[in-house]
Amino acid sequence: MVQPTAGVEKLSGVRNSTVPTTKAERVEKVSREVENGPPWRKVVNTLLHKPQQDADFYHNVKTSSAIWPAVDHPEDDRIISQMMYGLPDLPPTTKRVPKKILVYSGLKDGMQRGSKSFDRQKCPVRECELTSDRSAARDADVILWQHHISLPSVPRPPGQIWMVFFLESPYHTPSLGSLRNKVNWTSTYRRDSTIVAPYERFTLYNSSVTQLPQVINYAKGKTKKVAWFVSNCGARNNRLEYAKELGKHIEVDIFGACGSKSCPRYSSNCFNLLSTTYKFYLAFENSNCRDYITEKFFVNGLKNDVIPIVMGAHPDDYKRAAPKNSYIHVDDFESPKHLAEYLHQLDKDDKKYNEYFKWKVCKAV
Repeated sequence: MVQPTAGVEKLSGVRNSTVPTTKAERVEKVSREVENGPPWRKVVNTLLHKPQQDADFYHNVKTSSAIWPAVDHPEDDRIISQMMYGLPDLPPTTKRVPKKILVYSGLKDGMQRGSKSFDRQKCPVRECELTSDRSAARDADVILWQHHISLPSVPRPPGQIWMVFFLESPYHTPSLGSLRNKVNWTSTYRRDSTIVAPYERFTLYNSSVTQLPQVINYAKGKTKKVAWFVSNCGARNNRLEYAKELGKHIEVDIFGACGSKSCPRYSSNCFNLLSTTYKFYLAFENSNCRDYITEKFFVNGLKNDVIPIVMGAHPDDYKRAAPKNSYIHVDDFESPKHLAEYLHQLDKDDKKYNEYFKWKVCKAV
């Protein structure tokens, strides 16, 4: 991948600008930005706890490399830093020229031409304009590809940033051969992307409190063992074969095209079943790739009162992304039979089963 040599200054359009210098000025500016900003900014502000810390944090983000990937801190996904990034202040008489972003594969997923998308979401940086007009390839500041790849027919101007945005695993991503050694920035679910875009992100309000005593019995009233909602029966990681082998040793109810049970997709009744009837849920991804953790885990699993059994990303990736002791990874067991034996133990021991829900007492976003 081509390194982002232009850096933040390339997109800000300004090299010599001023920022609030004193802590009091920074605190006042941050309070103003938070109050007038998008809802998620207030959530992030809460995570940082104190106005003085907030001001220092924002100041450091604006004046350091905190938003870029760092080899010495690969565990840092930089999401909060990137969300809070704002351009340096300018003298009142100076006006920024908006940066033009060409979405080469077309405006989708609610994108709007011009700066409307940035204004609607109250982005800290709004000096950008979206377009899908491919003739803009001659002078766009950034060209963004998603879903499919086709190259511009005009020469690439100096300094133009090329960027790809994909949320699917490599098994379900179009060939990128035509972009080899031409991409400056990436945006994917991977933590080593330039801009990390996970399906979901779990964040504690207080990082020092990861678990608290549990007073709810999450096993109470549950009469069934394992559930799975699935429609893709041909995943390359053989997840269906694993589930069927597991079903030889413990009850596994498969809903959807790959099983014998049915439940309308996205119906709240289906998820209610997980919280009231089943003790475990197979949060199996369709690919075993680094950092690939989707809504199957965060939404189907964690948001319901059930223990997710995961397959997909590496165990280390789940440790970074998930609440402490909130799931069971298939890689921790020699075989489906050994996993089933452990599930039977949990099924018979409510105290041990409820150990997996201590994280729910902690406030999180």
